[in-house]
Amino acid sequence: MDAQIIDIGKQTIEEEIKALKKLKESLDESFEKAVKLILQTEGKVVITGMGKSGLIGKKIAATLSSTGTPSFFLHPAEALHGDLGMVEKKDLVIAISNSGETPELMAIIPILKRWGNKIIGITNKKESSLAKESDVVLYLNVDKEACPLNLAPTSSSTATLVLGDALAVALLKMRNFKSEDFAMFHPGGSLGKKLMKVNQIMRKDLPIVNQNTPLKEAVLVMSEKGLGATLVVDEEGNISGIITDGDLRRFINKGKSIDTSFAKDVMTENPKTANPDWLVLQALELMEKYNITVLPVVEDKKPVGIIHIHDILKSGAV
Repeated sequence: MDAQIIDIGKQTIEEEIKALKKLKESLDESFEKAVKLILQTEGKVVITGMGKSGLIGKKIAATLSSTGTPSFFLHPAEALHGDLGMVEKKDLVIAISNSGETPELMAIIPILKRWGNKIIGITNKKESSLAKESDVVLYLNVDKEACPLNLAPTSSSTATLVLGDALAVALLKMRNFKSEDFAMFHPGGSLGKKLMKVNQIMRKDLPIVNQNTPLKEAVLVMSEKGLGATLVVDEEGNISGIITDGDLRRFINKGKSIDTSFAKDVMTENPKTANPDWLVLQALELMEKYNITVLPVVEDKKPVGIIHIHDILKSGAV
């Protein structure tokens, strides 16, 4: 193991940590103004920047969009050749430039200002052209790159990324953005699947019988639906029990007769149930705790669905 190489890695990380601490120290009312300005925006948030700033800008745009603030990235050079038409007057622009003097960026800022777009500038130079042209300036406060030549964007790009995350999280909280909102924007991802709700996977074609249904008939209902269980309701349609394959086996082992019995004679009373608005993982936790494979979904005492352990596994939530 080459200790020198590891030390270089640790030193680089330490330099970037120092930069983030300085960024934290410099956060002031300008950050508050930026968040409020974005909250007041009727249109989208347009992120723009060249080079490494542009790459970080793409990530910030993606994070904002997935947490409740519609956003997209605009390449400054492409903007000068037609893509500026993507921007509407009601949009807000976050312009990123470490030096605050990026030519392509500064070429589009005056146009945006003439259109009336508000500008939030993210820069490391307080007296730069970008800072002077911006409605709000977010100062990075990075005095040294982690690069030993002090040239490659390292600490400054990390600070920009973290500042973008801070904006996104502040906006998320101010908008009261919830886990179900996040899931809505991530329906195909693993994160979204973990936030999937019971009502998204429950079966609505229910195996269901009355308490006074002959047991032979209840067995037929169980076989027809293929879940190895049937729900039992009272005269008002409220759930009163469940009959599973296990209940039937135990009933028969006791020497009882299927021919002369009724659903109420076999059912497990007051079964464990889930709410349609539960997360699927909540339902799974309950099923694992009580070692059950079928769970009724109930709303206002009425059965509205049923989920099998296989449904949860197929959903991808686990």
